[in-house]
Amino acid sequence: MMSARLAFAFIVLSIMSLPGLAQNAASPKAEERISKEVRHELLMLPYLTTFDNLAYKVNGYDVTLAGQVVNPVLKSDAQNAVKRIEGVEKVDNQIEVLPVSPMDDGLRRRLFRAIYGYPPLQRYAMPVVKPIRIIVKNGHVTLEGVVDSDSDKNMVTIRAKSVPGVFSVDNNLTVTKS
Repeated sequence: MMSARLAFAFIVLSIMSLPGLAQNAASPKAEERISKEVRHELLMLPYLTTFDNLAYKVNGYDVTLAGQVVNPVLKSDAQNAVKRIEGVEKVDNQIEVLPVSPMDDGLRRRLFRAIYGYPPLQRYAMPVVKPIRIIVKNGHVTLEGVVDSDSDKNMVTIRAKSVPGVFSVDNNLTVTKS
């Protein structure tokens, strides 16, 4: 008799706690809205350059920020901008601040000229927010972003590898499907 009452009480408490769980989970529509707003806020950051890579993941009402930045202020600016978005409850900031290095700064400038100054790739230099991100860490280059074709992706890799002082190139560019 006692165990039947305990089982009944457990079932009632379990049912009562279900609506609380449903309130913590975001609907797909809410997640999509938050995702769009996070993307917008990150792209509008004033110190965002071609040499920074910001990524994010939305899980319910929680946002995880990732990527690499040259300017440490950009890391905190990104977190503060995302915190202000309506519906965001928690921000996990995992953005890496790249080490200060005059050698890497010189590489960034040379890589920019080699990629965006090359006539077949100059169309990528037109937008304010450049689609090809150039990340340099201790002479190692990572390319992030999007290009229009596989041949452009290969051309960017060849141009990056031709810059003196580059130790390695990881090409993470994605090709847009037209």
